[in-house]
Amino acid sequence: MEQQKIFHLGAIGSLVALIAWLVAWELLIAPLRPGGSILALKALPLLIPLRGVLKRDIYTLQWSSMVILLYFTEGVVRAWSDTVALSRYMALGEVALVCVYFACALLYLRPYKKAAKRMAKELLDKVKAAKNEC
Repeated sequence: MEQQKIFHLGAIGSLVALIAWLVAWELLIAPLRPGGSILALKALPLLIPLRGVLKRDIYTLQWSSMVILLYFTEGVVRAWSDTVALSRYMALGEVALVCVYFACALLYLRPYKKAAKRMAKELLDKVKAAKNEC
């Protein structure tokens, strides 16, 4: 279970870091417009799963690991298309943080998925055995 704790902390850390990274990118480091960009609001949806991730909610970790891929896509597109070098590096940082979150979330969920499959198989075996008795 020690690994579970590491993966959980990795998911929390990367999610919090991603939120801070996006806000800093669009307001301070390399905004699209001088003085900051409203694009910093893209970090707000990441606050929605934060509470569930902190509480180790399995369902939240599942759906957020899929939603986070939108940020991966945005990072890849911005890394490819932005003309400012600093913005490209920020986009690559976004991609890296998303990959860390995705990996940590999936590795945290792995034992739960295995247990769910095992329970489903046991239930199916019981149903088959009950059918054979009839």
